[in-house]
Amino acid sequence: MKILGRHLIVEFTGCDTSTLDNLKKLRKIMRAAAVMAGATIVNTTAHRYAPHGVTVMVVISESHLSVHSWPEYGYAAVDIFTCGESVDPYKALECIKQELGAADVQVKELARGIPSSTTETLAHK
Repeated sequence: MKILGRHLIVEFTGCDTSTLDNLKKLRKIMRAAAVMAGATIVNTTAHRYAPHGVTVMVVISESHLSVHSWPEYGYAAVDIFTCGESVDPYKALECIKQELGAADVQVKELARGIPSSTTETLAHK
């Protein structure tokens, strides 16, 4: 694969339920995570669901971070997709984990890119 980016798919469980249902706080957490990772924030959008739950998307120059929360289950689904060498998605992951007070974290990392018989990391443009 000609790797263009790293995509972390994260399951957070045992999270603080009030944080998971607080749009302003989740927005702040996700933006802080992007900064901690070394990313450049382009835009942020958020939506609150009824009766509970929040989605926050942070668009970064290097791709995106997102969280979808289910406060009633203490659960958050998070995507951290970064391109290039200058951004560390694991720094964003650690920031989010701490802020959500997650008891358990399951992470799957995917290399994103162009199928190829050889493996190489392509430069981020």
